[in-house]
Amino acid sequence: MDIEFGLDTFGDVTRGADGELLTQAETIRNVVAQGQHADEVGIDFFGVGEHHRSDFAVSSPEMVLAAIAARTSRIRLGTAVTVLSSDDPVRVYERFATLDALSDGRAEVVLGRGSFTESFPLFGYDLRDYDRLFEEKLDLFVQLLEEKPVTWSGTMRASLENTDVFPKTAHGMRTWVGVGGSPESVVRVARHGLGLMLAIIGGPAARFRPFVDLYHRSVASFGTTSHPVSVHSPGHIAVTDEQAWDEAFTGFEAMHNRIGRERGWPAFTRAQFQNEVGPAGALYIGSPQRVAEKIADTVTTLGLGRFDLKYATGTLAHESLMSSIELYGAEVVPRVRALLAEK
Repeated sequence: MDIEFGLDTFGDVTRGADGELLTQAETIRNVVAQGQHADEVGIDFFGVGEHHRSDFAVSSPEMVLAAIAARTSRIRLGTAVTVLSSDDPVRVYERFATLDALSDGRAEVVLGRGSFTESFPLFGYDLRDYDRLFEEKLDLFVQLLEEKPVTWSGTMRASLENTDVFPKTAHGMRTWVGVGGSPESVVRVARHGLGLMLAIIGGPAARFRPFVDLYHRSVASFGTTSHPVSVHSPGHIAVTDEQAWDEAFTGFEAMHNRIGRERGWPAFTRAQFQNEVGPAGALYIGSPQRVAEKIADTVTTLGLGRFDLKYATGTLAHESLMSSIELYGAEVVPRVRALLAEK
């Protein structure tokens, strides 16, 4: 199977060797080093997410990606995700077209509505317009991808009349839309002829097969361009299962409980964690062999064209993340390819 392998991070603020939280500046510099290492070990894609809160250091992914572009030569660079609803489609396009130029054609963008809402009041948007903001702005962004003068009107931003936008890209902008699993969102992606990226963060991957089938049926019905489907899921790799589980649990627990206090979730338990690292869960955590087998099963079950491992979650140390990246590129990816070749 022709499949790409990516790595995603939200720039979680991590702990140093002394157990204290690093500064956001230190975390950002570490993300750049992680992106560079991903290129060195042969990963196909490196994605950096956008957030506007203290526990995630990256609010401007394009800046971080530009720094990574200057230190790398082949890896594709993009977001995980760009919150289009609270941004301007023209500025998003311009920033990524600039990144594309700096990286010699390696930029791509993953657009989303945002599972965190801090950016909406920060930039003056009303959450009551949540759906309309994304629908209108996605429509404009799709027109901008044609790289021709645009005439567009809506209710969420100023109209454009035969307006051209610069710079142009050399070969177009590969664009995905991140989807959490609603049928309406899947159909929207297909209608616009964009790539579908499923964010699977809980439960078995097999339950998302109906969404993959819906995407392909919808593309055929609309007559739009079909793209490979991608999955974004959390994980961590160490030499043994036990080491990976012990290293990852503390970070997952801290992140889940911190967000849970805001959203009314119950405390995260080790039993929940162990269930999610098992065959029926969405966490790809363990030894290279265990993670490779689980990824290969997901790729086969969903018929994927790309799998992105969200390798950073919570306060897991930079050194552990670098080791996880090394094992992903050197051991997991080759094993997945070998397993897929046997199917």
